[in-house]
Amino acid sequence: MSFFVFLSSTFVSASTSPTPLKFSATKVSDNVYSIVAPSYGRPTAENQGWNSNSHFIVTDNGVLVIDTGSSEPIGQAIKSAIQDVTDRPIRWVVNSHSHADHWLGNGAFKSPDVEFISTSLASQTMALDGPIDVKAFKKMTKGATGESTLVYPTSMIDKTHKRQFGNVDVEFYLAQNGHSPGDIYLWLPKQRIAFSGDLLSKNYLPIMTPRGDVPNLITTLKEIEQLAPVSLLAGHGERVPKRALSRDIAFLTAAWKGVKNGLSQAESVESIVKRLQSSLGPKYRAEYQDFDSSIQYLVEMMVEKQHRA
Repeated sequence: MSFFVFLSSTFVSASTSPTPLKFSATKVSDNVYSIVAPSYGRPTAENQGWNSNSHFIVTDNGVLVIDTGSSEPIGQAIKSAIQDVTDRPIRWVVNSHSHADHWLGNGAFKSPDVEFISTSLASQTMALDGPIDVKAFKKMTKGATGESTLVYPTSMIDKTHKRQFGNVDVEFYLAQNGHSPGDIYLWLPKQRIAFSGDLLSKNYLPIMTPRGDVPNLITTLKEIEQLAPVSLLAGHGERVPKRALSRDIAFLTAAWKGVKNGLSQAESVESIVKRLQSSLGPKYRAEYQDFDSSIQYLVEMMVEKQHRA
């Protein structure tokens, strides 16, 4: 089942006439820009589905876009923000993973001159979930996201891969399904900039999803940490401080172990939640804005994953 169908089960469909979206890009370095969504969490009527970030790299041979948002209208607004920065053509679109808020905007970029890039597993998951997610997002946003054209990646990266886009070297790394099936992260070795997708964020607990793999997420975060990035650009929220990598590694390791120990002692989920709130709260409550509101969901997801292991 799509992650967003799971999230949208309590919403009721209604029509609305949303105001036109207008985004602006923030400069990260000479040729790297971010379009940062002001809202975090699920798509709603209030945010018109705009809950995730996009980034782009300007090369001497065109623009590389990383993630296209939750809908075709959002994709159009992203495209306009890029055109406010540069008149170079958009030539490549990378989808960091298969969650709909990062790729349903692909339709805005559809052109014979644009290459859509992701992994085989992510693309297969998009094809499975996409038609359902379009309907779910329309329901969640009371019609604001509309009927997005489904455009899937056709260029597949299924192993560590290095490629030159114009004058910019980009490295692609598999995230081993840490957050979702087939997720990847990008690395600019010369500028030491990492594009992490939803593998981490600045102020929020690591995002638990039904199809994610916690031990592999920990391993992937350690790999990114070894790269020693100067800038970390995430799928949600503001630019991520480098210390967030060690923070998330430590938190996930402690929480995963705590859940495992609790299950081995036949402890109830409610008891595990209370114990981890007590033991981890003093250290991490100030680190994660949603610690108390999201710890139960995180524990429930970890319990489910350990039962399946």
